[in-house]
Amino acid sequence: MTTAERRGRPRSAAVDTAVIEAVLRLLEEGTPVGRLSIERIAREAGVGKATVYRRWPGKEALLLDVMRSLDVHTPEAAGVSVRDDLVLMLEFLRRRGLAKRSSAVMRAVITEVTSHPNLWKEYQDTVIRGRRDAVYEVLRRGMATGEIRADVDLELLADLFTGPMLARVVLHEWQELPEGLAERIVDTVLEGVRPPAAI
Repeated sequence: MTTAERRGRPRSAAVDTAVIEAVLRLLEEGTPVGRLSIERIAREAGVGKATVYRRWPGKEALLLDVMRSLDVHTPEAAGVSVRDDLVLMLEFLRRRGLAKRSSAVMRAVITEVTSHPNLWKEYQDTVIRGRRDAVYEVLRRGMATGEIRADVDLELLADLFTGPMLARVVLHEWQELPEGLAERIVDTVLEGVRPPAAI
């Protein structure tokens, strides 16, 4: 906490929420990150520009908090069936993809990767890494139990499961995410990576 913050009035959580909500609304409406000025965000939130700058030194710092506000932990795998655990995780991604707000933020971040590398790193650390590690854990268990061939590259296999869902969410905004999609993806990939049946 800075000296100015200690001497001043306590920071208002309601103002923080209003500013973050303002950014989310603008992204949902299709506003590119490049056109999200602090002045415009403050106007949308109904606060002064100085109020925003007292909380965030710039737009990138604000966007990091916007991404953190959307972070929802992946549901915990039951550990009984690799297939069921993978379906659970992909269904979580499907439902997140159906949420306009989450999809808008993901697309906005990805379009800004080259000009805001710190933003992408924070999105990786805050949102993606935990989910990816959870998928790795399930796949390793599947290899250990013989449900998945042990010679398959783990990173590639994770991409095969999550890639189709992410592609629909990020690259093809118009593409549907129908019920049953998670099951179809998991069953299609598992069919190809099961160990050969014993003769």
